[in-house]
Amino acid sequence: MAEEFSLFDEESPETKIEEKDENLTWHLKAPDRTIREIEETEPELVPTATFTVSASIYHPVPGQTDSTPYITADGSRINKKNPKKHRWIAVSRDLHSRWGGDISYGDSLQITGVSDELDGLYIVRDVMNRRIRNQIDILVGEKDKVMGFWKNVEIAKLN
Repeated sequence: MAEEFSLFDEESPETKIEEKDENLTWHLKAPDRTIREIEETEPELVPTATFTVSASIYHPVPGQTDSTPYITADGSRINKKNPKKHRWIAVSRDLHSRWGGDISYGDSLQITGVSDELDGLYIVRDVMNRRIRNQIDILVGEKDKVMGFWKNVEIAKLN
């Protein structure tokens, strides 16, 4: 028959918690700055490069992507129920650093000139078909009531 083995002794030389002093003293330090002061001193994202491109939208479906519509080119997984919430975009290959451009996966881009709903901050997670040039594709879901093609859209790469 096997013996039970334990690394713990039944009686420890340490004083039991119940026997320790119950008058614990906490030494808390007030922060040096308020939240407002911290927010005001944080560096703003400054554009490092600005481009004028065309923009369109795409849905995560095989007809508009490859055979794995819910996995982007950088390996990120798209939320099937609400793809638009990610605020991810695909860029044409001529803009991407892998093919000689200035934009990489994970870069933050400020987009203006599309619409009030779609303008804003996006993250690059995908690339477009090789036939497309100087364009971005904004990821939205099939249930989102957004369609369109826009010219003269400004994108600013943020550091």
